[in-house]
Amino acid sequence: MKSINMKKLASNMVTGVLFFALILMVFVVVTSKASGGEPQIFGYQLKTVLSGSMEPGIKTGSIIAVKPGGDMSRFSEGDVITFKQEENVLVTHRITETIKNGNQVMYRTKGDNNDSEDMEPVLSENVVAEYNGFTIPYVGYFMDFTNSKNGAFLFIIPGILLAIYSAFTIWSAISQIEALNKKDSSNVEKIV
Repeated sequence: MKSINMKKLASNMVTGVLFFALILMVFVVVTSKASGGEPQIFGYQLKTVLSGSMEPGIKTGSIIAVKPGGDMSRFSEGDVITFKQEENVLVTHRITETIKNGNQVMYRTKGDNNDSEDMEPVLSENVVAEYNGFTIPYVGYFMDFTNSKNGAFLFIIPGILLAIYSAFTIWSAISQIEALNKKDSSNVEKIV
């Protein structure tokens, strides 16, 4: 009886984990499509770090959470910002100096691992978000792979595993019922 309860508990846990993984994958896909390809969780965008310019604090291949929006001229020396360096190139570096010229605010930036400051100051209009210190090492490699054509298959895996596990659980339950019916029918034959 105790082993049946343990099996049932293990079965419920596996089902729960697979269901949670499926819901999480659906959530990530829906939020990334709704925000134009940028996954968002609780108002933070997740960005993949592709270079080592901010190491050791932010490792290559990590994902970082950045907070978009707000007044982009509010930053000061020491803040870490994400900005457009070119049309489709985002960079996350630390501010080394704030330059105010009338109504215009610019920032001198530098990667923590770089020897010198970036060549061009960053206009506050080109700042897209502020880095808040949240990073998960090496998950960015996985995120980049999931955005590829081959990686899209990974979103299907939790659903497939849940379906296979459900089929196995149903088959197992049916087998147990059949075994009980067979046992009951053999007991009835012996009594008659």
